[in-house]
Amino acid sequence: MEASIAITGPHSGKAAACEPILRALPGWFGIEAAIVNYVRSIDELPTFLAVMDEQVVGFLTLKQHTDYSAEIYVMAVAPQVHRAGIGRELVREAERALRESKVEYLQVKTLAASHPSPEYAKTRAFYVAQGFRPLEEFPNLWPGNPCLLMVKYLGQEG
Repeated sequence: MEASIAITGPHSGKAAACEPILRALPGWFGIEAAIVNYVRSIDELPTFLAVMDEQVVGFLTLKQHTDYSAEIYVMAVAPQVHRAGIGRELVREAERALRESKVEYLQVKTLAASHPSPEYAKTRAFYVAQGFRPLEEFPNLWPGNPCLLMVKYLGQEG
């Protein structure tokens, strides 16, 4: 029997549940200062949790920039449940909540293809499969790590 996943949120104050997932993914989250910043933000920003067997196995944190746009600020899924649809469900639930708030655009920043990383090649493919499109590369936004900005039009319900 397959375990069911519940997506809950948005929550605040959930950094303690999310930090172990970040630390379990050094290919994506291997910079200590970045982890510390993400953990601080997870406590303050709206965060959706993927829960399986009463354990948090994934999360997605949003940052709203304007009335019309928001960002997937950080998202991670525990490595033992990669490729189980958890990331897709987290994105779907975040999009639903954003559409209810009349947000039209969702963005995500990730490592650009000009930096060789098999982990981030998977990340970019995931976001493309979710309907995001590459918009612009910023070679100096993150020192030594070129940033790719991807966007998705959410449209309006009703």
